[in-house]
Amino acid sequence: MARTQSDIRPESSEALLEHLSALDNDRRLQILEWLKDPTQHFRPQVDGDLVKDGVCGVFIAEKLGVSQPTVSEHMRVLVDSGLVDAKRIKQWTFYKRNEKVIAAFKRAIRDAL
Repeated sequence: MARTQSDIRPESSEALLEHLSALDNDRRLQILEWLKDPTQHFRPQVDGDLVKDGVCGVFIAEKLGVSQPTVSEHMRVLVDSGLVDAKRIKQWTFYKRNEKVIAAFKRAIRDAL
């Protein structure tokens, strides 16, 4: 079951480890970078707004050059860590960065140093 933002306290050791584990992959880092500015990196979608709703998993798989099951696994890790939110529209899943969790994670890392 995917965790929600309220399930993860960004300053907790468990959350920090989960975030670090999610980021320990070049493809997931690339996806997060693309999701930072989706209109620059993805073409317009028929369903869902790139900024408001997020990017369709099909587009992410296409851009990354991998199968949909591979992208689904990467996105599951990012969603479970709280760094990305998933939203269903029709039969598609759209992904968007969770900027609040990312900012809290960055603060926690800075404070730990």
